[in-house]
Amino acid sequence: MIWLVLGVDLWSYSHLMQRMTPGIRARLGDSWGKGIVAVLSFVALGVMIYGYKHADNVELWSPPGFLRHINNLLMLVAVVGFNIGLSRGVMRTWTRHPMLGAVMVWAVAHLLVNGDLASLILFGGIGLWALAEMLLINRMAPAWVPPLPGPVRNDLIYLAASAAVFGGVVAIHTWLGYPPLG
Repeated sequence: MIWLVLGVDLWSYSHLMQRMTPGIRARLGDSWGKGIVAVLSFVALGVMIYGYKHADNVELWSPPGFLRHINNLLMLVAVVGFNIGLSRGVMRTWTRHPMLGAVMVWAVAHLLVNGDLASLILFGGIGLWALAEMLLINRMAPAWVPPLPGPVRNDLIYLAASAAVFGGVVAIHTWLGYPPLG
């Protein structure tokens, strides 16, 4: 489990570096800082995947089967929310932190259907990071001006693309042996 904890910690620190240790991040400069965050993020992903795959199976609870359906619905919401800030429609005006909010929805969805310690560490840890990130951003810049809305047509295109991405996520999970729909 130590690798999993280290991976979640490295992910969290690499993304919170600018807010937790602004002096260090500022001394790195913009391009070096972004590069280091990217490298640390990829390393953290690898360590988390390794740690999760090799973690002992310690069951904490046994989720009922109907939660799978709630998980799938929440995952659809997470996929739609993840890049909504990049869409050019009305929906991007709804929330200040669409990507971080989507990560939190992703984490909760996975905690609903995984009752083991490794899942609690991985999904709970990443969900807590996203919450901390939102709180710190809001504290540092409390005022938020929503972007100007675009045409609803752009939202429809974005929703269609999100449905395709969701289908891809389902296909990859099924290929890996974790069929979310069956």
